[in-house]
Amino acid sequence: MIFTPTEIAGAMVVDMKQFADDRGFFGRAFCAQEFEKHGLDPKVYQCNLSYNYKAGTLRGMHWQDETTPEPKFVRCIRGAIWDCLIDLRPGSETYGRYFGVELTAANRKGIYVPPLCAHGYQTLVDDSEALYSVGGFYTPAAEHGIRFDDPAFNITWPHEVTVVSPKDREWPLYTLEGGN
Repeated sequence: MIFTPTEIAGAMVVDMKQFADDRGFFGRAFCAQEFEKHGLDPKVYQCNLSYNYKAGTLRGMHWQDETTPEPKFVRCIRGAIWDCLIDLRPGSETYGRYFGVELTAANRKGIYVPPLCAHGYQTLVDDSEALYSVGGFYTPAAEHGIRFDDPAFNITWPHEVTVVSPKDREWPLYTLEGGN
């Protein structure tokens, strides 16, 4: 596995090291020892699958607070998405910054999203699927969100946002000084 640090402290893009022959290729998609070696939490408590009908669909931006944090490892297993995270960790040197990366079924990249970072993605093509390995249990009382168009972060989404849930559209604006 190839771990590449991002502009957000503790977030990593993870590529598969592929071993190819006339059958195709083999590659390790996940390894707890490799995650630990790179300072990432490898625990997986649940796996989530998200299917999206239309390009332009946006899911996010979500996180859980420190009472039940949720580190995530996300891959696109069908189609293509632009995955985005925002650092909301108090005291982090990259607090308030966002990072985005294209994850596709073809490039097989994944991204590790540290706990207390808001996470979301936009589909780039129809019929896209994302698989999340999550290091915490979903806890509705600890869930928070930021609107995808919050001017505090000024995220440049790759396409027009065409589909978004009412819940994601109605998250409050975030105040960078103290959070929401």
